[in-house]
Amino acid sequence: MYHNSSHKKFWIFDTEDAVELLRCEANRKFRSKMSTSGKPGLKEAMFLERHEERVLFRYYEKRLVDFCGVFKPAMPKSVVGTAIMFFRRFYLNNSLMEYHPRIIMFTCAYLSCKVDEFNVSSTQFVGNLVQETPAGQERVLEQILEFELLLIQQLNFHLVVHTPYRPMEGLLIDIKTRYPPLENPESLRKSADDFLTRASTTDTGLLFSPSQIALTAILNSASRAGLSMDSYLTECMGMKDNKETLLKLHESMRRMKKLIKEYELPKPEEVNAYKEKLERVHAEFNTTTK
Repeated sequence: MYHNSSHKKFWIFDTEDAVELLRCEANRKFRSKMSTSGKPGLKEAMFLERHEERVLFRYYEKRLVDFCGVFKPAMPKSVVGTAIMFFRRFYLNNSLMEYHPRIIMFTCAYLSCKVDEFNVSSTQFVGNLVQETPAGQERVLEQILEFELLLIQQLNFHLVVHTPYRPMEGLLIDIKTRYPPLENPESLRKSADDFLTRASTTDTGLLFSPSQIALTAILNSASRAGLSMDSYLTECMGMKDNKETLLKLHESMRRMKKLIKEYELPKPEEVNAYKEKLERVHAEFNTTTK
């Protein structure tokens, strides 16, 4: 299914630079649009630089992950993965200055529940905003419903996200069935799950197929446990006589690990400074609600 999907056709990119170029272009387009709006007193320094948007994106993405992590009833990992991917896809072609990430992140989570058939009512959903008053929850719901269609349109109506969780389950079953040298494949699960969680907040899902990500998670888990699975790759997965495929796999694994290793949560002082700037932009141009 993945190989014929909109996910593969439209949302997988060759390089990290290709992804970053789209984000830089989204930042530039918003600046250009506002600069030609004729608004008096407009200053270039008012706008967020690309690196400032990156800091705020990671901050709000972490908030999205945290919201999904404590959601009641418990949100399946595939739903969380879909929400994060919606969030990443949306801000490939849109600036945080035009659409405020707080409401977009909640809209992504709400839409992912629908798409992945995780049945919660709208009232249940906003009920998880425990820091909001009932009136505040109602306002957030109104905003989510207002921006839901926009989100769907900006995703080009490509709503099916192929997460690596199902391929990982398939790999574990395959290892149990066809690879007796590994006595307890389930011992790899926790570390592999941790890898997938960390990978979900990088551009890994925009650069590699779900099966590649899942296999890397399994092999990384085995490596951390001091286990070699080279014979699984060569014998069970048929790479023994295909050195080119094996080299590509190892190169993909190296790139994924590099993305995860280089990922850093933003510093609070940076977040606070850039949030103030973001709020001023939204107040000045009335782009979207907070």
